[in-house]
Order: sequence, then structure tokens, then C-alpha cells
Amino acid sequence: MNWLHPLSYLFAGAFLTNAIPHLTSGVMGRPFQTPWAKPRGPGQSSSIENVLWGFFNLVIGYLLICRVGDFDLRANQDVIPLGLGALLMGLGLAWRFGQFNGGRLS
Repeated sequence: MNWLHPLSYLFAGAFLTNAIPHLTSGVMGRPFQTPWAKPRGPGQSSSIENVLWGFFNLVIGYLLICRVGDFDLRANQDVIPLGLGALLMGLGLAWRFGQFNGGRLS
């Protein structure tokens, strides 16, 4: 197996996880932070921008899973990097956005 395939799946997990809060906020009609919000960090973007950003993340995640290598949902060497990327991105997002939305522990 090419070493780029697990790396691709790791990033796919991160992109797919990042899509969740943006799509959720967007379809609920709520503003949420995006990379281009002003001020960067606490600033929020519109629900439309969040739907677009979330969809972009879904597309990138799909491309990294389905167009790189031969992803097999039953193969540990494929699923573990995907899950690890999702976990790491989830923890990073919880830490980063928790400080703006009241969910961060000290």
C-alpha cells in the first residue's frame, strides 16, 4: 500500500468532521465561524456561507476517500486513519470553538 493512501484517509476524516458543524449551523439558519470570518476566530459567517463551506468540506472528503487509492470499509489499514483524522479534527474543533461558544473546559 502506498503511504499516501492512509494520509489521504486521515485528511478525509478531518474534512468530513469539519463539514458537520458548518452544514448543521447553515441548514439551521445560524451563523457560525468560518476561516474568512471577521474578526478571525470569534467572528461568524452567514448560514449560506456555512452551507457552502460545509459542502466544500464534504466534496474534499469524498475525493480523498473515493478517488485516492482503493478505500475498503472493512480494512483496518483504511478505516483507522479515517477515524483518527475524524477524532483529531473533532477534538481540535471542540477546543477551538468551545472557547467562543461556551463549551471549553478551562
